[in-house]
Amino acid sequence: MVIRIDQRSDEPLYLQIRNQIIAAIARGELVPGQALPSVRSLASDLGINLHTVNKAYAVLRDEGYVLMRGRSGAYIADPCEEDRADRARIELEKMEDELFELALAHRARGGSWGQFLECAQAQAARAYGAGERTDVDPASSTSQVDRSVGMTRFPVEADFAPAFGKDA
Repeated sequence: MVIRIDQRSDEPLYLQIRNQIIAAIARGELVPGQALPSVRSLASDLGINLHTVNKAYAVLRDEGYVLMRGRSGAYIADPCEEDRADRARIELEKMEDELFELALAHRARGGSWGQFLECAQAQAARAYGAGERTDVDPASSTSQVDRSVGMTRFPVEADFAPAFGKDA
């Protein structure tokens, strides 16, 4: 997996990291039990403050995507574990509320029910169709730095590598 941060974006850096890790989980690039890079390591490789990465990991933990195991680091949580069921229910309710707000905003702009459903269906297909990646080699477990493109590859099952800039 490659993390790209854009220092010029209006979106905070910690949210950029959070969103990309969630997308990697959804695509199956990061799996339950898999370790994430240490806060210091990822911050150093991205060239950002370690508190920014720590905040991203804390948000992911609070949302139930990541487990923090003390000094062992951060790991992808298993959504099927019993203690995660309550968190999943809360997040589902939150998603339903957000969808309702989006539907209201669409209606207020003169959009039809059918248009909203069509857009929602297209985005759901986009999200669920993203799991079929053929360019990821899960057997890759070597750590290497490619300075020519500003990326670092971490020794995890999926290629977890940060990159700099919008077009990196």
